[in-house]
Amino acid sequence: MVSNDTVSTARLNVDRELCLGAGRCVLTDPDLFDQDEDDGRVLLLTGPDEEPEVTAAVRRAVQFCPTGALTLSDG
Repeated sequence: MVSNDTVSTARLNVDRELCLGAGRCVLTDPDLFDQDEDDGRVLLLTGPDEEPEVTAAVRRAVQFCPTGALTLSDG
């Protein structure tokens, strides 16, 4: 069963080269995103083979990213 907050066909993509370390993603979903202590760029708090669940909070983080370092693509 899929909740209303989940978009099961979308995939989260993270481009650390585009990230400038604004931290909006961390403020939006601190359970999924963090910032690298060295350069401030986005880190995903998932295992290397895990796909994060695309929730409403993840969609907001993508929307609020000032550089487009976070994107969603089809499954």
